[in-house]
Order: sequence, then structure tokens, then C-alpha cells
Amino acid sequence: MAGTASVAQASSSGASLESIEADLLRYVKFGIKRAGGPGDTACGEWLAGELEAAGYKVERQTFSAPFFEERQTELSIPGTIAPVYAQPIVIPTGPQGLVGPLVRVDGAGRFSGSMEGAIALVDLAHGRWSSLLTPAAKGPIAAAFAGGARAVVAITNGPTGKLIALNADGRAPMFKGPVALIAPDQADPFLAAAFQRTQARLVLDGKGGQRPAFNFVGRLDRGKGRWLAISTPRSGWFTCAAERGPGIAVWLHLARWAAKALPDHDLALVCNTGHEYEYLGAAEAMKAIAPPPALTRFWLHLGANVAARDWHDTAGNPSPLPSVDAQRFLSVSPELLPLARELFAGQAGYEAPVSSKALAAGELVEVIKAGYAPAAGVFGIHRYHHVAEDDERCLNPAATVAAANAFRQFVQRVVAS
Repeated sequence: MAGTASVAQASSSGASLESIEADLLRYVKFGIKRAGGPGDTACGEWLAGELEAAGYKVERQTFSAPFFEERQTELSIPGTIAPVYAQPIVIPTGPQGLVGPLVRVDGAGRFSGSMEGAIALVDLAHGRWSSLLTPAAKGPIAAAFAGGARAVVAITNGPTGKLIALNADGRAPMFKGPVALIAPDQADPFLAAAFQRTQARLVLDGKGGQRPAFNFVGRLDRGKGRWLAISTPRSGWFTCAAERGPGIAVWLHLARWAAKALPDHDLALVCNTGHEYEYLGAAEAMKAIAPPPALTRFWLHLGANVAARDWHDTAGNPSPLPSVDAQRFLSVSPELLPLARELFAGQAGYEAPVSSKALAAGELVEVIKAGYAPAAGVFGIHRYHHVAEDDERCLNPAATVAAANAFRQFVQRVVAS
């Protein structure tokens, strides 16, 4: 009865806009958060400190993550130079670069004439891109190398016209030669040059290798033998304001709430880095710091696009809306579908939860693969996903509060059933 009373008391007040907004802005201020870099490390220390302040015992897990610090990354033809993004794991060209004729490759991997010795300009289809492991991204690049290309520059055509960074395998380079990405709004002169097979130079020069990065778990082990696990990644290619920030803010809210509200459960709050290397950190966490699947009552994963701002499409100048980007998915174990429909009614995207047996993505896949059930998770791709301009403008604090309150009720109902 005491436990029931404490749950009711703690649940009577929801997440506050002030607290959620403060956590969102604090996350944004850490800047670029590539795994093991200064922003990611400082962010991880902040989050670990917040859990310790809430009464959790924090355990860190260190592993190696790739990195590349750019000195010069550009594509040039006579009269035109444009910045490019070196695709990890980077195969550098050195400061002298590589020279070859530009040859356009379409989104299906087709090209005209010889590819031997060329710099392939892969014109990806339009989409909200996230990962290079997606067949539609990997396929045409692989086709270019198979045809004899020396290097590839891929145009990441998407809703903002800006460069979209792509998640990559974190263990080895995915292709035999250098790969770079270029923004659609920089690509037109190079597309025109590719029709003429104009000589181009690609330079990917910098310092790369491996560096330490850390996951951590905050535990409240009360000896109950019934674990509740809640996880979120914190790293990414750029600032990741709306990609990661709302998940972080909701995770912190649930951590603080659950420490007092759920005395009859052991708690494991997991925070991973290395997300951008195809969930490298999540895979490592499952090996060492996650609670035993057989003793875990429920696992909730808060992934990308928990609550991002939506935008109106206006010619070259998107305008922000007060509404939330609906391209977010709530995937739950089949038996949780009725509860999810009830609690997330009216929340765009979440209002149509899907069975994890039909659709799961992101780090939720690692959770399910490790045997945790029931489980639920969020994943999605908002308009500025993996774009350098995913900054404070993309936040939606009110929608993040609504998500935090619904997830708190969801966790409470699941563990009480």
C-alpha cells in the first residue's frame, strides 16, 4: 500500500515546462556530440551527475569509437570549390587529393560510359536520410566502386537542401575507397560538370583513428528482482538538438520520477554513445551494463525524434510551426498496443503505435535482439535530422512535455500490470 500511495503522489504532478526546457537547452549547449569528442564526453558527465544527484549509482563502460578531425575536405573543378563531408569510417586521400573525371551515378546505381578511375557523383534519391547502411544509399555507392571508381561523392538530397550526415559501420570502412557527402545546395555545378566528364579533385585530409568513449548506467538496485530499464543515446554527428535533445529530457524526467515513484522496482537508466556508428555503443552496453533480460519487467528506449518542431515548406525558406513533426514512431510489444493507443491519443505519430514484430528500428532492435520483453521504443527522422542546422530552432518544448507525461503514465501502467 505504501508503494501504491507513493506512485499516486509522484504521478499527481506532470513534467514542468521549465524543467524540460532547461534540460533541452543544456543539452544543446554541449555542441557537436560525435562519440568520444569533447561535446559528447561533457554531455555524458552532466547526465551521469544528474542521475547521481537523484540517488542512482553510476557505472561507466568505456570502449573505442572511430573519429576523424578534418583539416581539408573539399571537391573542386575548374572555377568551383565546395566543402564536402568525409564519410566515416574515413579513408583519407591525403592533402594532395585524388583526381579523376566526374561521372554521375543515379539513385539506382546506373551510369553512362566508363567508371574506371572516376570520381563518382552519386545522386541519391530524395528522402529523409539517416544511415549509409540503407540499401538505397549503400547500393549506388557500391555500384560505383564495382564499376571502377576511385572515390565517391554522394549528394544527400533531402527536405532542407543541406548536407545530411549518414550513420556508418563503426568497425571498418564500408567501401574500398574514399567516400564524401555533399549538400544538394552545393551540387549543381558538379552535376553539370559530370555530364562533360570534367576532371575533378577530391581532398579528404585530416587526422583519424580510434578514441575512448563511454556508456553509463545509473542503477537503483533494491534487490527486488524486477528491473525497469530506460535508455537513450546522447551522441550524433552534429548538435542533434531535436534528434537527441527531447529523448534526453524525457529520460531525465523519468529517471527523477521513477526513483521516488517506483519503490518496488530496481531501476537501470542506460545512456549510450556511439549511436552514429550503427548503434555501436548500444551493442556494447548489452554485453556489460544492461540488467538481465529474465529479470527485466520492461524496457523503454527513447530514440530519435521524440518531439521535434515541424516546419512549413516555403521555397528555400522553411518557416517553423508550433506543431510537432509527425515522423516519429512508437513501436511496442504487441500486448502493449491497446495501452499505447489509449495514452498517446492525439499525439501526432505516437497516436498510431506499431507492433515491434512488424516494425522496429534504431537501438530498439538491439533491445529486442537481446531478449527484453515487453519493450517499447521511439525512432523517427525529423526534417533537420543529421543536419548541422538541427539546433535550438528545432526544439518543441511543449511537445516534449506532452511526451514526457504520456511516457510516465505508460511506464507506470506497464510495471503495475
